[in-house]
Amino acid sequence: MSSPDEQIAPLNAPEQVPAPAPSPAPAPAPEPEREPAPESGSRRLVVDGEWHGVSPKYLGVEIVSSIISGLVLSAIAVVFVVLGTWFGWPALGVAIVIGVVTLVLAPRRVRSIGYQLRSDDLVFKRGIMFHRVVSVPYGRMQLIDINRGPVARALGLAELKFVTAAASTGVSIPGLVDEEANALRDYLVGLAESRRVGL
Repeated sequence: MSSPDEQIAPLNAPEQVPAPAPSPAPAPAPEPEREPAPESGSRRLVVDGEWHGVSPKYLGVEIVSSIISGLVLSAIAVVFVVLGTWFGWPALGVAIVIGVVTLVLAPRRVRSIGYQLRSDDLVFKRGIMFHRVVSVPYGRMQLIDINRGPVARALGLAELKFVTAAASTGVSIPGLVDEEANALRDYLVGLAESRRVGL
């Protein structure tokens, strides 16, 4: 039999309250999608279609032009060497290097030249380091001329020159065989006249 002290619970004992359950940690916010960074470096303009290159004989014109330019620069440097200036020999070395580099890059310069006949315009490209692409609408061609230098004439080549209302869009296609230059000129003259009538 239990004692009276064991049967009577203390009246002033504090009531034990269960501790609240810990709230779940908030889910991390999703990171915003990042746009891919643009690729570094410039891209060369690409024009779809068939490109027409110049005659391989035009390499001879470029070689002669490079040799003449190198000789002129070397002659100017030699003048300073004769005068005894301190920069005469360095200038001569730079002139020789420029002449050699120009000769080495002559085949690539010839291969970089091309033109394309599209439905509404003629597109011309040339250049290695400084790449140039020009679009000439047929309806804005005012004059189409054929030029022949002494070296090009000896090789049977011609240069087709287009004159438009805007001087900045003037285009010359070098290194064309005489027959090709004449046929292309006649074809473009007919196109230009028909487009001007349509305007």
